[in-house]
Amino acid sequence: MHPRRRSLLLAAAGTTAAAAVPATAAAVPESHPPRRPLVIGHRGAAGWRPEHTAASYTYAVQTGADWIEPDLVPTKDHVLVVRHENEISQTTDVATHPEFAGRRTTKTVDGRAVTGWFTEDFTLAELKTLRAVERLPLVRNRNTVFDGREEVLTFQEVVDLARGLSKAYGRTIAVFPETKHPTYFRSLGLPLEPQLARLIRRNRLGRRSCVVQSFEPTSLKRIAAERLGVALWQALGTTGGPYDLVSAGDPTTYKDMMTPAGLARIAQYADWIGPDKSSLVGTSVLADAHAAGLRVGPYTFRAENQFLPADLRRGTGPNDFGDAFAEYALYYGMGVDAVVTDFPDLAVMARRG
Repeated sequence: MHPRRRSLLLAAAGTTAAAAVPATAAAVPESHPPRRPLVIGHRGAAGWRPEHTAASYTYAVQTGADWIEPDLVPTKDHVLVVRHENEISQTTDVATHPEFAGRRTTKTVDGRAVTGWFTEDFTLAELKTLRAVERLPLVRNRNTVFDGREEVLTFQEVVDLARGLSKAYGRTIAVFPETKHPTYFRSLGLPLEPQLARLIRRNRLGRRSCVVQSFEPTSLKRIAAERLGVALWQALGTTGGPYDLVSAGDPTTYKDMMTPAGLARIAQYADWIGPDKSSLVGTSVLADAHAAGLRVGPYTFRAENQFLPADLRRGTGPNDFGDAFAEYALYYGMGVDAVVTDFPDLAVMARRG
């Protein structure tokens, strides 16, 4: 058996015990992987709290999430912090800090011009003076009540939080870090992988407690070369190709990566794929991935109408809640191995059914 696949099965065994209530995770034999799909809290419980905050991660676990997902970007002093993007004007109150007004700038990130404030221009101490805000205030106005209450977390702080929650709830809560824009940060002399590997080793994270994801296959291969004993997850977009391949002149697209041949290549270095949920509808991607020995965790499940198929929308507004339970039932019925969701409580409730 592929060594990373062995690690994956053991990781799943440790994280899929009855997630709705605190319970000790029962061991599952390697040859009998758990039947229920994992519920992964996307940036915590981003549907209910500002993303990547301690409150968001905690609420995700309290409502049954098996894993929590921190996106990783570096500071100027090369500390890994947890933000959706390195541009932080949408997720922090940086724009209200006059002392940082002169740091607003425009950069080219993965071939795209982006204007704002960037984590790599701040030390950790400076970032700690900022406070998190809701990234989608027009969609999730209810979450803005929490604006300004929480600081930017380091990855180490998320690991510590996951361990505390694991102890409190009697089950292993895995961290699911994503390396964001790794080629870009490598070009700045701030590579993500060595720092991430160092933290995984320092915290003795392994098969039950950590799965590393990236949209860039070279980032995952760098982590694989570290021989850390953690599972790897290849995230897949809907258009174009991974930026590391694009920047190297490699024409491989995400669509190519989702063919049977492409999936077989992914299985040589990764244990999971994470496609956009739309990529599984009316295609053989799920069956082909399983045939290649890969597990499949589609993203991102949300409850608002604008993120749901037209026939599952309810009410009149794009931000009214639709029939999210029906969407979960559809994908659970397909046989997915996990769901990545902004509303882990709803995913857990649907999984009970």
